[in-house]
Amino acid sequence: MQILYTVLLYLIQPFVWLRLLWRSCKAPAYRKRWLERYGFCQNKVESNGILLHAVSVGETIAAIPLIKALQQQYPNLPITVTTMTPTGSERVKSLLGDNVHHVYLPYDLPCAINRFLKTVQPKLVIIMETELWPNFICQCYKRNIPLVLANARLSERSANRYRKLGRAISHLLSKISAIAAQNKQDGERFVSLGLPSDHLAITGSIKFDIDLTAQQQQKIAMLKQQWQLNRPVFIAASTHSGEDEIILSAFERLLKTCPDLLLIVVPRHPERFKTVEKLINDRGLNYINRSSNQVPTKQTRVILGDTMGELIELYGIANIAFVGGSLVKHGGHNPLEPALHHIPIISGEHFFNFKVICEQLISANGMIICASSADALYSAVNTLLENKSNSQQIGEQAYQVLKQNQGALDRLLNIINHYLCAK
Repeated sequence: MQILYTVLLYLIQPFVWLRLLWRSCKAPAYRKRWLERYGFCQNKVESNGILLHAVSVGETIAAIPLIKALQQQYPNLPITVTTMTPTGSERVKSLLGDNVHHVYLPYDLPCAINRFLKTVQPKLVIIMETELWPNFICQCYKRNIPLVLANARLSERSANRYRKLGRAISHLLSKISAIAAQNKQDGERFVSLGLPSDHLAITGSIKFDIDLTAQQQQKIAMLKQQWQLNRPVFIAASTHSGEDEIILSAFERLLKTCPDLLLIVVPRHPERFKTVEKLINDRGLNYINRSSNQVPTKQTRVILGDTMGELIELYGIANIAFVGGSLVKHGGHNPLEPALHHIPIISGEHFFNFKVICEQLISANGMIICASSADALYSAVNTLLENKSNSQQIGEQAYQVLKQNQGALDRLLNIINHYLCAK
């Protein structure tokens, strides 16, 4: 099975290059650093340290507390963070700067993986969530490099797909040193696929282990002082294609009942900034781009969040948050960042990427679910605007869910320490 997988992976490489070129039409960064995708990273990394892989933005943000904790506990060990996407790469650079080394993780080709591991020579590999690359996992196993799947999750849908691989998936899972699952259900799915039960630990989700840094708190205070916003603010964050039209339609209706309402729209992907800007402009709404560093006036209706790495601070400006990717069937994004700011959270019905977390928030009355329509979104936001006491209560309950579920980071560090101390 693995031989067939590898042969197919080599055969499709020309199509991979075409796809990179096609994606580079909207995001030029996809045209760069191709050699890294084939394991050429000499002089970009430091060997004999920790290798942490976070496929894109969400996983990178979740990994930040873990990376900082590892830097404190192992100050002499270099850390290399790999991603697969330019947006993930940009987030690593903006949040961690020169404190870590960063390259793309190469494609799962034996030659590329061998070249990469020979250069990096990690003492430990940590993969965030569920990135099961057969050749990479097998090469780590052959080289006696411990590999930990951290903050791991596995939906029933994904488990059923893996189950079709039969013994191949159980053989692969047996080569992983430890899987730190987010919850019991995820852990049971890994075991049902063949993971040895003694390789499993239930740690909870480290996404709960977030807090505002002093720098972030200062930036929020500075923005509030500069903007002088004596008006309600509604933020629509991490939006995807098909959602912005719904959000803007709901917002136009909200302006009739709350004329001083300010909307902050933050598209998930940078290549969509121009598209969303056109949608705003076509509706005749007075707007500014966050990248312009302009200060919103009383006439400003919309702020387009066209910068990277500022979302958590922009949440701090808002009174109400909508978390995108949930009005369309993308699966939603992390609702815990707005919860950190004690503000009520609205989500669409498609939150399967964060199912357990969202169910906890819903159960605690810390999140409102609305249908995929402008009317439903209008109703949800308008209700919160009209009842400030209820809005504050929902935001506080969301925050309590966040605080009550913290501690996964310490449990994960105990697992990691076992392998690093053994080295």
